[in-house]
Amino acid sequence: MSKFLITGTAGFIGFHLANALLGQGHEVVGLDNINDYYDVNLKYRRLKDSGINRNKISWDNLTRSAKWPCYRFVRMDIKDKERLSGLFGSEKFEYVIHLAAQAGVRNSRDNPDIYVQSNIVGFFNILEACRHFPVKNLIFASSSSVYGNNDNTPFGENDNVDHPISLYAATKKSNELMAYAYSHLYKIPTTGLRLFTVYGPWGRPDMAVFKFTKAILNKQKVQVYGEGRLLRDFTYIDDVIAGITSILEKLPSGKCPAIMNIGNNCPVTISTLLSEIEQYLKIHAVIEYLPVQPGDVRATYADLSRIRTYCNFSPRTDLKAGIKNFCDWYLAHYS
Repeated sequence: MSKFLITGTAGFIGFHLANALLGQGHEVVGLDNINDYYDVNLKYRRLKDSGINRNKISWDNLTRSAKWPCYRFVRMDIKDKERLSGLFGSEKFEYVIHLAAQAGVRNSRDNPDIYVQSNIVGFFNILEACRHFPVKNLIFASSSSVYGNNDNTPFGENDNVDHPISLYAATKKSNELMAYAYSHLYKIPTTGLRLFTVYGPWGRPDMAVFKFTKAILNKQKVQVYGEGRLLRDFTYIDDVIAGITSILEKLPSGKCPAIMNIGNNCPVTISTLLSEIEQYLKIHAVIEYLPVQPGDVRATYADLSRIRTYCNFSPRTDLKAGIKNFCDWYLAHYS
């Protein structure tokens, strides 16, 4: 079994990935700064579900899980280079999966500074730590947003991504370039994942599936941008985790980082998504249509040829099943 550092384990994807790897018998150190971009109580509930006692979480020491003997968690900010380096030096990780980042396309327009600090400076600190304390593989989260308003569909990893339309997307493209340079210069095995609109139980409150479900159940207006015609390749969380764990079974070859899409390869309109939620909840939504927001792309659509060839990955969860699972979770946790 291997030893992992997973950054962002109070977050949506990091929480699920930590539990998956722990279930396989691996040792995991989780790291998160638990910022207040969205409800911190949801982040603490994720940690509690993994056996981490909120009252024992510390900025100074690792807290051991009561559920998983091989799981420890530390509250840490990746912008703190000295502490991060100390953690790498003391723990000697074999694998690093870097998911911590400031999320949110629209928020990056209003609060650009935190995106530069977290997504660029923070990622630089991760790269530096992997340089000085070598790992077998650094896997990091990029985003489908790097494709911008790409006219070629589905989006392939060799497509031009030089025209991001949000600062968030620009920071993720920067991460790919930084990883390329460090992989080339310091022989760090690196894999970047362009993730496509991930949803599912324990998901983020700022994402459409969560927002629509909450508004419908609370009899509030559902705000739908772009008249519901925007296309998104909604990807269920279990499929994302299966993709990441499949990639972990292989090491990237050569000096340059591998870049791979993880998506559903089946885009639907936002109106279709809303309809699926309405049908499952058996409640009609009151809809408020709004213009497309600056930074929102017209469509996302993942070409999965590369990841299928690399590790035989294919998504298995269709939208109807995924929405059922999310709504069941939401009703159980927010009733």
